[in-house]
Amino acid sequence: MAYDAVIIGSGFGGALAALALTEAGLRVLLLERGRPVARDDGDWDPRQILLGERYRSTSPVQVRQYGAQSYRAVHHHEVVGGSSVFYGGASLRMRPQDLTHWPCTYDDLEPHYARAESLLGVHGRAGADPFEPPRQGPYPHEPIDFTPPAQRLHDAAQRLGYRPFALPMALNFRDTSRPLCILCNTCDGYPCRIEAKNDLTATVLRRAQAQGLTIQAGVIARQLLHAAGRVTGVECVDADTGVPYTFAAKRFIVAGGALQTPALLLRSGLETTPGGHWIGRRLMRHCNAVVTGVFRQRTNPEGTFHKQLCFTDFYEDLRATLGTATGTIQDIYTPARQVIEHHAPAGLRTIAGWLSAFMQNLLCIAEDDPDEANTVTLGPPDGHGMATPHVDHGYSKADYQRRDHLITRARAVLRAAGAWTTRVYEIDSFSHGVGTVGMAASPQEGALDPQARLWGIANLWVTDGSVFPTSSGVNPSLTIAANALRVAPSIINSE
Repeated sequence: MAYDAVIIGSGFGGALAALALTEAGLRVLLLERGRPVARDDGDWDPRQILLGERYRSTSPVQVRQYGAQSYRAVHHHEVVGGSSVFYGGASLRMRPQDLTHWPCTYDDLEPHYARAESLLGVHGRAGADPFEPPRQGPYPHEPIDFTPPAQRLHDAAQRLGYRPFALPMALNFRDTSRPLCILCNTCDGYPCRIEAKNDLTATVLRRAQAQGLTIQAGVIARQLLHAAGRVTGVECVDADTGVPYTFAAKRFIVAGGALQTPALLLRSGLETTPGGHWIGRRLMRHCNAVVTGVFRQRTNPEGTFHKQLCFTDFYEDLRATLGTATGTIQDIYTPARQVIEHHAPAGLRTIAGWLSAFMQNLLCIAEDDPDEANTVTLGPPDGHGMATPHVDHGYSKADYQRRDHLITRARAVLRAAGAWTTRVYEIDSFSHGVGTVGMAASPQEGALDPQARLWGIANLWVTDGSVFPTSSGVNPSLTIAANALRVAPSIINSE
């Protein structure tokens, strides 16, 4: 079959681009390294998902961070729907001032934010966020009432004079035509066995398939073939058999994420394009930390869902001095007892597991700087003979200053709620990874033009978080979706 477009990657950037292109009548093929999720009891089993890494990639990413001297092999999840299958549903917009260094404005994105919120069925309350950006209408759905663990932190924060609000969430609490959320405690980090999480497979991809989208899973993109300023095909291998094959199309969209997208472009020799110097540079992932409070009573005896709170009171505290947002604080679940025991020091595992029932946590999401020294380069080959991503990342003094500003406030909330002690845990993951193929007004400033097309290549676009010039202080998924919708018309109307 002849395709008008081939999209590589089925996460937020790939899925939203696929929907826009198929709705415009284009014949679209979406390629995904991973397989569909099982949707069985194993998807809610912490031993299989968080410890056994049920959907782990066979091809590792080599990561060096926090001052380490050597690289560590990290096997990320790979599934149809990308990280949306495992995310917790948080759906926040960037603020106009967050886009100062972007080649587009908040007004350019606003209608696409609204469209993305509608497609993802976001539950939120307009006007509740004290630093909410302008919006033209309400959220698609109202949030549900706070469950007891969330209410505890909400009330404590209000006593401190803060203004907590319901975190906008892409979970199905109200649409009775689909499975409703049962308020379980296996949401963030897990696939939803009953499809009540509004991940991309349950929403956007299903809608795009009804419009004619073809999804081919278990396909690994080796390199893009190009000549005379155009991509002519993508060379792939079958993930199971290693058999090579090539797909041709008029348009190519790369949406493999902030680590895999630059690796594919580098394997393809595209660093020689006008803005190619920037491919793989300025990796950002937020400077995040979890603050855990240990209470004298069990914090969630019902085992109920409670990722419901957000604080933006501190969002602008450091912008005048550091030039960026400070960030947000959000409620987050406590890992399962088995997971805490697994990661606890030897000799303390039993007591750590027992204490898990007395813990409650807040996640601090701080903006990080777009440092050129934070890079994705090419490392040793994997089992298919393809060079794997080599990730080098470190935080700046300002990154830690923003994070610690949030940590101090998160500790205050937990103590006001009754915690007798708190502890801080650094975040190792790149689930908020952005920035490695940034958009800019010129090739001297970034790898992509303002419509997310690679400078010097007429028919190649990037639509994932790689395009971000800055990270802001909010979760990136909704902005990835909105930006993919923003640039889709330029893809559709290209020759």
